Amino acid sequence: MKFGMNLLLWTGDITEAILPVVEMLKRQGFDGVELPMFAPDEKKFAAIGKQLDNLGLGRTAVTIRGVEDNPISPDAKVRAKGIDLTKATLDSCAAAGCTHLVGPYHSAIGHFSGAGPTADEWKHGVESMRAVAEHAGKVGVTLGVECLNRFEIYLLNTHADSARFAREVGHPNCKVMYDTFHSNIEEKSPAKAIEACSDVLCHVHISENDRSTPGAGAIRWDENFDALKRANYDGWLMIEAFGLALPEIAAATKIWRRMFDSEEQLARDGLAFMKQHHARRWK
Repeated sequence: MKFGMNLLLWTGDITEAILPVVEMLKRQGFDGVELPMFAPDEKKFAAIGKQLDNLGLGRTAVTIRGVEDNPISPDAKVRAKGIDLTKATLDSCAAAGCTHLVGPYHSAIGHFSGAGPTADEWKHGVESMRAVAEHAGKVGVTLGVECLNRFEIYLLNTHADSARFAREVGHPNCKVMYDTFHSNIEEKSPAKAIEACSDVLCHVHISENDRSTPGAGAIRWDENFDALKRANYDGWLMIEAFGLALPEIAAATKIWRRMFDSEEQLARDGLAFMKQHHARRWK
């Protein structure tokens, strides 16, 4: 098991300015970090990767797609743009040494049709992701497709949805991730949600119901960790929390107020919380 921290708590644009933060996370005992990767740039991310290597920190990455590059759009040119951008992001992942690219890049975040996904949208999504997965295989990065709650996206809302999606893509580099925040909204049972995707599970986001310090809210943590243990999960446990650092994605995260003492406190307490649960179950 590896313990990580998503850097979206601090920034959506990774530059050398983040180095004091990752050095602090290393001192706290984290094994790695998750890099927001919204603007592919191989040279920049290669340099960041070298600095993380020097610190002994592993890394994954997270990205999204929007309306202009929606992989399920009825417009083939828009779908092609989404495929190309995610491929470029995978190139930056490889340059940075990221093992996984996770997130809801299967469709446009924050965009709704007023109905559930159509058969054509599902088909477009699978075909788009298959092309992306083929490129992921070439560059050695694993895709962790993420379902989001129904207030943020409409193609994939449950972990059974995302697991079926990955199985239809049918590529060894296309898997799914599990998120405790979205599960808390959409799933009747965290245990059944994890069981539904366990055969394709590659990544886990540890996120409290209010997006602040893990363990300080209302997530059914024992059920989540017990189910991950039964699934023999041993990958990343990655804290995903949000504050006020990202006004550009506030429309998606709906974070208007500060719900923790400091980012350093959230990371420290969140890491201790994950390690406590790990120690009780994984020997």
